[in-house]
Amino acid sequence: MNRWTVTLAAALLAAAPGFAQEAADSVAPEAQTETADAFAGLSDAARAALAAKAAGTPTEAEDWMIAAANPLAVEAGAKVLRAGGTAADAMIAAQAVLGLVEPQSSGLGGGAFLVWYDAASGALTTLDGRETAPLDADPRQFQDEAGAPLKFFDAVVGGLSVGTPGTPMLLEEAHRRWGRANWRDLFADAIGLAEDGFAVSPRLAELVAGDAERLQRFPETAAYFFPGGAAITAGETLVNPAYADTLRRIAEGGAAAFYTGDIARDIVATVRGAEGNPGRLSTADLALYRVIERPAVCAEYRAHDVCGMGPPSSGALTVGQILGMLDSYDLAALGPQSPEAWRLIGDASRLAFADRGRYMADTDFVPVPVEGLVAPDYLRSRSELLSGDDALPEVAPGAPEWDHAMLLADDESIEFPSTSHISIVDAEGNALSMTTTIENGFGSRLMTRGFLLNNELTDFSFRSHADGVPIANRIEPGKRPRSSMAPTIVMKDGAPVLVIGSPGGSRIIGYVAQGIVAHLDWGMDVQQAVAMPHLVNRFGTYDVEEGTAAADLAEPLSALGYEVGMRGLNSGLHAISLGEGLRGGADPRREGIALGE
Repeated sequence: MNRWTVTLAAALLAAAPGFAQEAADSVAPEAQTETADAFAGLSDAARAALAAKAAGTPTEAEDWMIAAANPLAVEAGAKVLRAGGTAADAMIAAQAVLGLVEPQSSGLGGGAFLVWYDAASGALTTLDGRETAPLDADPRQFQDEAGAPLKFFDAVVGGLSVGTPGTPMLLEEAHRRWGRANWRDLFADAIGLAEDGFAVSPRLAELVAGDAERLQRFPETAAYFFPGGAAITAGETLVNPAYADTLRRIAEGGAAAFYTGDIARDIVATVRGAEGNPGRLSTADLALYRVIERPAVCAEYRAHDVCGMGPPSSGALTVGQILGMLDSYDLAALGPQSPEAWRLIGDASRLAFADRGRYMADTDFVPVPVEGLVAPDYLRSRSELLSGDDALPEVAPGAPEWDHAMLLADDESIEFPSTSHISIVDAEGNALSMTTTIENGFGSRLMTRGFLLNNELTDFSFRSHADGVPIANRIEPGKRPRSSMAPTIVMKDGAPVLVIGSPGGSRIIGYVAQGIVAHLDWGMDVQQAVAMPHLVNRFGTYDVEEGTAAADLAEPLSALGYEVGMRGLNSGLHAISLGEGLRGGADPRREGIALGE
């Protein structure tokens, strides 16, 4: 075996001694092996980072750090940081490469949420680059003629699911506020890789093969991922001159080159011309798109402030609720192998998800009791529900304090795992946490100008009402669908101590909350925290990560009254801790690394 080989088994085994000892011999089949050989031209530092991940140890640095889902993207961001660029500059370079080498997860055709800590001012800023529903959106857009919700992939594949992309404008806004490097130069690595070619990673090849039928539905997508009719394979060199041209236009003309002109017209033509499932996006939707600065949402946990993106994301609110309910319980004493600890975590999550389904949506369209949902007195009252000995037989939304009538029905939206996450700390101490997505793997499966278009509109509830009562997360023209993305910065005494986030659909919330508990309560370093086996409970069933030592908890959790399901839980946590130096961790379930100096 190549000495750079990184397996999920080895990483989990090293990550949490005593909790992952059984992982090595029982890894799920889909837990791919990744090697440095799959990423041609990696620096010695990047190869060392892959080796550190394999050994279950964090990458250490003094000045700056970046962690993201693909080594080529991390190298691009690291080059910028090494040259004195800011975390915002490095994010732009990394995102441009991610859109090329990991197109199934994020890119120009999608959206993102960004959390920024400014070292000079101490200010925390959150930017909403979420996609918007077209002005022609209809409340019954995802229903059949009888008013019944469409099947998920009937809605996803094609133009109907495509919202106005937000990522290009978010990149420009971040650079305008916090960038220092030349805007044009930040796209150079991605343009070079697109023109000269990059080696297809094992993960990308596996996902293309697994989605062959849907990816071959539209000619341009099929031609890229199935050249000559055969799926791209790991190690094959793939070029994307159309993507290089798009990036070059953005580098020269800014985000306006994307939202107006030829690129915008091609996006609209692709969406509206999607055979069998045309969409409603217009050039007006693209021209009108804006990134929105929103107030950060923070919740107190163990004398720390856990801060992130508020609505339309449910991430910070739901993570904050989970941790707020757990704050009065001694998880440190219980430890990560305790069924009682996971009972508390699981039921706190169920209670938070009940509130999420009832109240959380785009605050520009629906009143949301943001302050009430994370108010200490409210969380204390919800926490008292956890004081028993067994799983809660049922959960229901609570009644947080707010100034509107609570006439809302529970949401029914579906979220499938995909997405990507970037964590960065630069030499000046600025910190960035950004979760970025095109929603489902490969989004709408529509490709134009070298990039895939999102299917974010299927994050709305397919129903607009339930028994005559409106659903908060219903589709409306110009509205942003609710998200579970939870880019997070944990603060202590006004300064960041942890930068973290993950992909994973609605399980993102559980992954991020678990990572914070692992680090703050169980004393794990960031690599251990992101690699430890997962247990996630959203709606009652306890999802336990198959092939790991978490399986040992299945029987005790069943005895507590839970329905337990064993399954793959493919997170993509990337985290950086700040203290005496920097430590970075990259999820062994994905191909990424943490790199710093």
